[in-house]
Amino acid sequence: MNYIISGKNIDVTEGLKQKITEKLDRLSKFLHDDTNVHVTMSVQKLQQKLEITIPIKGTILRTEVEDHDMYAAIDKAVDILEKQVVKYKSKLKDKHKHDSSFKEEFLKELHDAEIEKEVHNELRIAKTKVFDIKPMTKEEAILQMNLLEHDFFLFKDMDSNNSSVVYKRKGGTYGLIVSEY
Repeated sequence: MNYIISGKNIDVTEGLKQKITEKLDRLSKFLHDDTNVHVTMSVQKLQQKLEITIPIKGTILRTEVEDHDMYAAIDKAVDILEKQVVKYKSKLKDKHKHDSSFKEEFLKELHDAEIEKEVHNELRIAKTKVFDIKPMTKEEAILQMNLLEHDFFLFKDMDSNNSSVVYKRKGGTYGLIVSEY
C-alpha cells in the first residue's frame, strides 16, 4: 500500500511512521498493493488526533480518532478500519457485486455466517419517516433543526433549489451537504 503521512502541529517521527505502516499492513491482506492510504496526525492542546482515509472503488474508508497518546490512537484507528473493510465487503457480497479494490483471497474467505449475521443486524432500518421538504434558507434550516433538537435537517435550499442537509459539527459549528444533480 502507498502511505501518504502528514502532520499538523506535530513532527512525524520515524517511530510514528513505522508504527503506522506496521499496523496498517494488517489491512494489506484485504486491499491491493497499489491502494493509497492518507494519514494525517495533528495535535491540539493536549489532544492527539489521527485521521486515516482510504479511497477505494465506490466508497471511502475513513476514521478519525482522538487520544492523549498517538500510539494508542493508531491502534484504535486500525481496529475501526478493519471492521469497516469487513462490513463493506459483506455489503458488496450481499448485492452480488465485485470490487477489484479487494484481493481475491479476502473475497473468498468472507463466507462466514457470523460476520454476515452481524452486518445484517447493524444495517437494519428500524424506523422510516416521511415528510415534506420545504424550500427555505440555510439559516431557517438551522433554526428548524435546533427547534426539533436534531443533529441534522433535510431541506430544499431556496437559493439553489437543491436538496441539502445541515448538521451540527463538533465545536458548535454547522455543516452543509448539498446534492448535485
